[in-house]
Amino acid sequence: MQRTIFKGIATALITPMTTTGVDYDALARLIDFQLAAGVHALVAVGTTGESATLSAQERREVIRFTVERAAGRVPVIAGTGTNHTEHVLEFTRSACGDGADAVLVVTPYYNKATQGGLVAHFTAVADASEKPVILYNVPSRTGCNLLPATCAKLAEHPNIVAIKEACGNMAQVVELARLVDGKLDIYSGEDGLTVPILSMGSKGTISVASNVVPKEMVAITDKFFAGDVAEAARLQCRLMPLIDALFSEVNPIPVKAAMAAMGYGQEHLRLPLTPMEPENRAVLLEQMRKLGVLA
Repeated sequence: MQRTIFKGIATALITPMTTTGVDYDALARLIDFQLAAGVHALVAVGTTGESATLSAQERREVIRFTVERAAGRVPVIAGTGTNHTEHVLEFTRSACGDGADAVLVVTPYYNKATQGGLVAHFTAVADASEKPVILYNVPSRTGCNLLPATCAKLAEHPNIVAIKEACGNMAQVVELARLVDGKLDIYSGEDGLTVPILSMGSKGTISVASNVVPKEMVAITDKFFAGDVAEAARLQCRLMPLIDALFSEVNPIPVKAAMAAMGYGQEHLRLPLTPMEPENRAVLLEQMRKLGVLA
């Protein structure tokens, strides 16, 4: 089983939508934009892709479309997590069958789980998956924290190869790196912590911001891996006002506004998400102009 899925930046793609469904023309152009910018992988139907409000059929179609459009140029990682283990197994099997190179599985939300329950949940998924599994820890959204000791236990499974860590706690990231000791690849799930988490041996970031500034996010990891940590840190600092604006409201509300302004579909979200508040949108667009993303 391949261990490292990618090194650098994977874009957590938005799912462009209209009032009648997924906008595949906009999605195709977005994928092409990402590939031209040199991103190292694509994530389809993650949180940023509004997985929670896509139907099972839409999820499968978006994953298939992304795989076909990427055409093997970069790995495609499919978001298959929900809070129902049997549903995760179904989504995982279909994503593997449809050509995804790996699956990204979030911790169960709302019903949550004990740490023992998380081991059982992820083990069941890894047993059922034909492709490598990336754990996803984002307790601010799920109310469920996948602890470092639990990750170390899960790292013993040959099919569990990485974690997207978005706990927001650098001390926990350090403890994670210590306990997994290279048995799991670590990816930052937070754009604003890309360089700090790289410093703990991360292989890169699964990024929201790279929808908007893919070249700039790729440059951060390229510089870091080339040994120019100071330049990577400078680039990180340069992007922080944009990153802050992209998370001024719940993801993916701001990034959908940003991508609509760039011509990648409409600013359409499915309830309960609603379009960005005008005052926050103004700040976001201004930061995009400062970086030359918008005229």
